[in-house]
Amino acid sequence: MGSRDASIKRGLDFIYRLASKPEGFASYGSLSICCFALVGATSRAANLKRLARSRAQKLAQYWRRVHPVVPPDANADRVLEFLFVSYALSRLGWRDVALNEQIRTAVKRFSVQDLLGFNPVSEPPANDRPYPCFCGLQNQRGRRFCEQCRKRLKIQSRYRVWMEALANTYISERCGLLLGARYFDVLKWLSAMRPYPIIGGEEVESLRDAIYAATHVVYTLNDYGSYRLRSDWLPQEFAFLQENVAGACERNDPEILGELLDSLKAFGLPANDPLVRHGTSYLLAEQNEDGSWGNPVEENIRTRCHTTWTAIDGLRSYAWRGERLSRPDVKSLLK
Repeated sequence: MGSRDASIKRGLDFIYRLASKPEGFASYGSLSICCFALVGATSRAANLKRLARSRAQKLAQYWRRVHPVVPPDANADRVLEFLFVSYALSRLGWRDVALNEQIRTAVKRFSVQDLLGFNPVSEPPANDRPYPCFCGLQNQRGRRFCEQCRKRLKIQSRYRVWMEALANTYISERCGLLLGARYFDVLKWLSAMRPYPIIGGEEVESLRDAIYAATHVVYTLNDYGSYRLRSDWLPQEFAFLQENVAGACERNDPEILGELLDSLKAFGLPANDPLVRHGTSYLLAEQNEDGSWGNPVEENIRTRCHTTWTAIDGLRSYAWRGERLSRPDVKSLLK
């Protein structure tokens, strides 16, 4: 237990060090606040809760100094960052009415396609949405070459588009805001996304996106670590997550492994379950000297911080508040 607690503390220290620097805060500021707020809101260990809440508060104060208002020319991604900060504050019991009103005003400037990548009211998750180009432009759906710099674009999988829409609509409704569609509209495509893929080799990125999608079904239905779920509510997701623990270890993928472990714990798998033991041992053995997980020479700050965050969540214990769905009104969609 001591080794695990020390590893978690070193991981949190790593994220806080990076997020406290201007470059790191610019890249991962809003999500680092979410990280510490959720650790502070859902951890079982009292000392971990206190540490995480304190750091979330300090980073939120830093955010307010750097970003006192939502800029009138903020793009959709920047507006979503403000939404993440508002959500993080709400998890700590702090509701910023003025900030929410600014976000509500800013959201009106964008279509549901701008905010979610597709219109879940009328269509399934898109398989033709490009990633943002290296030049910074978010191109329209269907484009294969950037409208601005003419470079070839990489296309997101439908699982990644769906995963982000699940998270963004759930979080926005938690803050009393709407992004042009509701969480119910996004989750209703659950049956269309099943069965999940069983692929490897060159298709490993598509498999990772499918795993992320399944874990975010869990996260949004258990209020990001608040409640346990019954495996018979989501039998296909439960089986899919179990099947991929060994593969994540074999591929040296602590980012995916962390999400697999905390999702399986949400289904009630105990610490002595063979899958949980195997994954936990891997994470403890693979932590870097600086406290992070993942490639220590990776230049992308977001990647380094997010990998470390998911590993922390895979290791820590949760203060579950019973067994229930965060949104009982969507239970009919799970069949």
